[in-house]
Amino acid sequence: MIDPDHFRNVLGAYPTGVCLITSVDDDGVRTGMVVGSFTSISLDPPLVGFFPDKSSGSYKGIARAGRFCVNVLGSDQLALCQRFASRAPDKFLDLAHGESPSGQPVFDEALAWIDCTIERTEDIGDHWLVVGRVEALDICGGDTPLLFHRGGYHSSVAID
Repeated sequence: MIDPDHFRNVLGAYPTGVCLITSVDDDGVRTGMVVGSFTSISLDPPLVGFFPDKSSGSYKGIARAGRFCVNVLGSDQLALCQRFASRAPDKFLDLAHGESPSGQPVFDEALAWIDCTIERTEDIGDHWLVVGRVEALDICGGDTPLLFHRGGYHSSVAID
């Protein structure tokens, strides 16, 4: 039997990028959640994925919308990350943002954005695998991603 705390500690040795997944449903309700589990899945067709916890209330709003936008966070966006990782009732309150081609929230300071429709959702243990079909994407600017490693946030340093 693998101890869950030991599992989390060992896998914490692998750094991950930090993304903010956003959506807006047909009623105009905006939802956002921070993930460190975002990945590219396929080039043809263009598919990406992330793994929300099954108990996530934020993911329920994204699932209802049927689409999402991945905002790849830069190292200067830690405050935005912490806001969306909190349990605040309206995480978008007083935050300006643009929109992806499908109308999903995009934060200008993000390093990149990826606009998707939910292709399918798979039951994977205590998480879901959400597969998104990429419909549009772009690089916004900045060059230093926000990383999560060993339980804390970091910025990357280039090695020449």
